[in-house]
Amino acid sequence: MKKYLQIFTLIFIPLSFYAQTGNIQGNISDDNGIYVPGANVLISDLGKGAITDFDGKFTLVNVPEGTHNLQISYLGYAPIQQEVNVVAGETTVVSLIMNPSNVELQEVQVTAYGLSGQAKALNTQKTNLNITNVVSTDQIGKFPDANIGDAVKRIPGITMQVDQGEARNVIVRGLAPQLNSVTLNGSRIPSAEGDNRNVQMDLIPSDMIQTIEVNKAVTPDMDGDALGGSVNLITRSSPQSFRLSATLGSGVSLINDEPIYNGSFLLGDRSKNKKFGWMVAASYNNVDFGSDNVEAEWVNEAESPLTEEDIDVNPFVEESDIRTYLVQRIRRSFSANVDYAFDANNTVFIKTMYNWRDDRENRFRLRFRSIEPVFADGTENIVGYEGEIRRQTKGGIPGGRIKNTRLEDQRMQNYSVGGNHLFGSLKMDWMGSFAKASEERPNERYAEYEIGDAIGINADLDNPRYPSFRPSNSADATLANFELKEFTEENQFTEEEDVNAFLNFELPLDIFGAGDGTLKFGGRYKSKNKVRDNDFTEAEPISGFESLADVETRDYSKSDFLAGSQYAAGNFVSPEFLGDLNFSDNTLFDTTAVQDEFLAGNYDVDEKVYAGYVMTNQKLSDKLSMLAGLRVENTKINSLGNEVIFDDEGDFDSFNQIRDESSYTNFLPGVHFKYNPGNNTVLRFAWTNTIARPNYVDLVPFRNVINEDEEVETGNAELDPTTSMNFDLVAEHYFESVGIISGGIFYKDIKDFIYVSLSEDTATGFDLFQPLNGDSASIFGAEIAFQRQLDFLPGFAKNFSIYLNYTLLTSSTDGIRNGDEIREDIDLPGTAPNMFNGSLGYADKKFSIRLSTNFSDAYIDELGGNSFEDRYYDKQFFVDLNASFTINKNLRLYADLNNLTNQPLRYYQGVENRTQQVEFYEKRLTFGLKYDLFKK
Repeated sequence: MKKYLQIFTLIFIPLSFYAQTGNIQGNISDDNGIYVPGANVLISDLGKGAITDFDGKFTLVNVPEGTHNLQISYLGYAPIQQEVNVVAGETTVVSLIMNPSNVELQEVQVTAYGLSGQAKALNTQKTNLNITNVVSTDQIGKFPDANIGDAVKRIPGITMQVDQGEARNVIVRGLAPQLNSVTLNGSRIPSAEGDNRNVQMDLIPSDMIQTIEVNKAVTPDMDGDALGGSVNLITRSSPQSFRLSATLGSGVSLINDEPIYNGSFLLGDRSKNKKFGWMVAASYNNVDFGSDNVEAEWVNEAESPLTEEDIDVNPFVEESDIRTYLVQRIRRSFSANVDYAFDANNTVFIKTMYNWRDDRENRFRLRFRSIEPVFADGTENIVGYEGEIRRQTKGGIPGGRIKNTRLEDQRMQNYSVGGNHLFGSLKMDWMGSFAKASEERPNERYAEYEIGDAIGINADLDNPRYPSFRPSNSADATLANFELKEFTEENQFTEEEDVNAFLNFELPLDIFGAGDGTLKFGGRYKSKNKVRDNDFTEAEPISGFESLADVETRDYSKSDFLAGSQYAAGNFVSPEFLGDLNFSDNTLFDTTAVQDEFLAGNYDVDEKVYAGYVMTNQKLSDKLSMLAGLRVENTKINSLGNEVIFDDEGDFDSFNQIRDESSYTNFLPGVHFKYNPGNNTVLRFAWTNTIARPNYVDLVPFRNVINEDEEVETGNAELDPTTSMNFDLVAEHYFESVGIISGGIFYKDIKDFIYVSLSEDTATGFDLFQPLNGDSASIFGAEIAFQRQLDFLPGFAKNFSIYLNYTLLTSSTDGIRNGDEIREDIDLPGTAPNMFNGSLGYADKKFSIRLSTNFSDAYIDELGGNSFEDRYYDKQFFVDLNASFTINKNLRLYADLNNLTNQPLRYYQGVENRTQQVEFYEKRLTFGLKYDLFKK
């Protein structure tokens, strides 16, 4: 009984607020009023300390009344000492300003408009309790990164999957995008992708984010669905004083010499009494570009003309595309934030963000399909190839926002309200948020013409990196030989809505008597709904349109096609002609809804997560601290899908709606140790447990038969979440001149990873694709990083700086089943064995220039039925150059040149030289003016 009374006293006596103590609340900024995150605040004689948050705020509770000396330290900046008088039962408020510690650094700050981004990031990383990497918005500005995905790829252990030349999907420590979480101010960002949980990182402009924080070892107060890690995007807060920032620029896409336009602004201020702060920001980016694409599907079997059985042959291509893309991408973003302090103990805030991206795309695809070998009479010797040819135009209706293109309208919005409160020594924070992401593709049209009978094809397979094809006899492939296959129109709509609420409490609790300690506990509720609602209509002409010779066409061949001059796209239905077709006129077209094209893909999924946690942060000695706790998450899922039923002829007959439910609970303990052998050296160890929930579409109980491809796709409502037990060991040493050298190793023991199994469907005999849980997987990796201003060098050389990081990964999986075959000890999809970032920069008082590189090794992206069919994402090496010139303390010029290496997106099948897809984007040049105004 006495023991329970002691525990009760430890926890709840602080709520009464000891009469002999008070609190200190403060904020720290630089001389331009920009917040200072990660500053170390200490009252040395009491052994009490705190760390400033991303808004430069700190709180010290249970401080004895009287006068105390606050000591604030920050890498690269002069320490501050400030006397504070604490009154019993009250909260004392202080505001402090930090200044650079030496002349050289101060000169750099004039160029960077305030506190160094590198200093912000490294101080935050140093003082965090868990293993993180941090990049501030000022640091992002040193690289030519238009969207947040391109900025994230600079972080150790991160690689990105590219879409249309921009970084879209994040891979953390070799784990696929759906295994990582992306949050906005701590709340999960919904996904507009229909097939997965991936967050489109290219949807968010980099200049709308204040800080990027990658948590590689999560703590119990964070969401547990971060198997690889959690990328937290922190939006800009209201400034301490008036701030106006603006960017205006232009540029050119060198693939088509089309212009680029971009602009942004930020405006904010705080009231005279400092209680009310506000900030609005907006960003606009408009770029016309395109890509040159070649694709191929390889096989190594063919039907013997002698036995009619499949025989092994030298690999050849059974289907190949030449694709030309013309794209306009318009990215808009708007943010408005306000906060109000009722008094020193109670603050509330509202944060909003709205991102809207339009992609207008025309695609022209020449496809050689159903390619088969031709054998010499009476033998199994291949002497040639034959196949069919199709020409397809992708477009849309005219006018409005669609403009004869395929319009992909993606939006992500987030609205949050929250507060921070102090009741005696009890800290409480809370937040509620509503977020929505959507993708809509209205009135998407296709016109496809074909040569449906096999003709002779010349196949050049001598260089399998660039296989090419052409008709053996050009007379067989004139426009008049291409007959109408179909006109179609479809509408696609995917939407995810998220409602989030959390509540956290924190109390002082010193269990070991070694100094500061806390007990933190709280809960979170998440409710998600994801819907996909597509349709598909075929429009059959009453008369006319029989061949490509009967319609308006345009030649889209390019002499400078980036994959090679051997690829000539040829003539296609023009987008204007396709857009002007009036499918609703029943005297011209007979339209039919093709239900088997879309019903199986439609679904409605509800997911609810109830989570609670408790954790404590304790000092075990002056140098050693420990954070330990437990998080419990309960997940309930209700899914609705469609089973499409076909008749004996393989034609659509009917469909059934199928509903399924599932639930599971995960217990996620974790322990973090942090040891400081010196002021600037940190050793960290973490043992954590995390999960990754299955993709929504994988949980939907659907069944889809694709007769043309002889394939069957099904969902699996019985999928378990993937779980991982993680171990991390990291050593960090920070330089006073603002730099770091670090190294670490990590290990992940993964259970129930999800893969797509390939087997035979018993009902149809087709290939059956179904998501299943594998047995186990493991990842072992090492990371090293070094960044520093070379201020120890003489003369102008001290203005150089370097930024380097390297990650090594190895992985293996067991229990992948394809029919009766079990594949063992293969790499886990998504694990790039080598990743490297490097940059060399120069900056003086007026001029700065930086050359940046980013490399990620090839890795297996998707498992096939066997090693020959496995798909790999090829290695990437990007080189970017950016420079700026300071006109005065408020205005500077900038210029960025991206993708100097013309790095393509490339997949290969089985072996490196066997291209499955290669897509080129060329370089981009942007330039403009940046303006920043501060008023104190």
